[in-house]
Amino acid sequence: MDVVIERTSTLMYRETCEAPAVVALQKEKNDSICAELASRYMKTPPRFVATCARGSSDHAASYAKYLMEVYLGLPVMSAAPSVGSIYGNPMNLQGCLFILISQSGKSPDLLASAQWARENGAFILALVNQEESPAADMADAVIPLLAGPEKSVAATKSYIASLSTLLHFTAAMSGDMALGNAFNRLPDNLDKALSLSWDEAVEPLADADNLFVVGRGLSYGVALEAALKLKETSSLHGEGISGAEIMHGPLALIRRRSRILMFSQEDATRPGLLELAEVLRGKGAKLFMAEEGAPASGRLPVVPGMHPAAAPIAMIQSFYTMANQLSLARGMNPDNPPSLKKVTETL
Repeated sequence: MDVVIERTSTLMYRETCEAPAVVALQKEKNDSICAELASRYMKTPPRFVATCARGSSDHAASYAKYLMEVYLGLPVMSAAPSVGSIYGNPMNLQGCLFILISQSGKSPDLLASAQWARENGAFILALVNQEESPAADMADAVIPLLAGPEKSVAATKSYIASLSTLLHFTAAMSGDMALGNAFNRLPDNLDKALSLSWDEAVEPLADADNLFVVGRGLSYGVALEAALKLKETSSLHGEGISGAEIMHGPLALIRRRSRILMFSQEDATRPGLLELAEVLRGKGAKLFMAEEGAPASGRLPVVPGMHPAAAPIAMIQSFYTMANQLSLARGMNPDNPPSLKKVTETL
């Protein structure tokens, strides 16, 4: 006899619901750390930023790229871990702020990359959930994620904590009051996001074999994360893609009843995503868009009026509750994905 799992009883659901309290704790504990780092870089600004991460943490790094390039005016590159951990060739990283993002702080390739970056002149900033970890010990500065224990294999609250930490840090670095207020209001807005239902998308996605997950700019990172979670928890092949890129070769894959999930924040990327949505629907795709607006078929509700830099964080919160339900609808257990474990060690 099959065991029926209630959607609110999974670790994935319960840990997702802890995210608002985690962000509130970050505000309390990390304000002074972010202020000190901001003071340091007001005196000696970095030449550029490099991020280093894997999996969900790398999707947080994609968010960091748009966030920091838009609000700090600094170029942000993604450092391929294997350049430091395997090739190990010298590189001029003088004046580089090297941001290592890791939930466990234990992955060997990330540790080797951080050591390589330090030897090449970078300042290492670690964003880690486990403060007592090799990555934290190696770093020049640490901003703890403060997500607490996360037992579900699929990262949820620790990913949200990574995004909110990046928002907190960038707001302090930029001195942008609107950005700071967006971070301060984030716990309340995450609570609101938990109450929003994306149930409309569950049944159509439950019998899908694959789909595109689309974002652009500040929502691109959460599109990548959503696609990964569909793979992990539902064995559903989701491909995270930029709304700009899908109009090239991938458009040829769109057929009648193709499934598409799209994230759209209220900023300069929105007109292009709306135009893309019309093209995709015109080709017969079944499209669900997380966006502001009155209730309508295919529109997944979001918290209205959020700053565009914070809105994707609330969107992924709503997505996680839907992904949890989708996994169960496909006869799976989101807490026990096949072939996966919590800490993945690569070289």
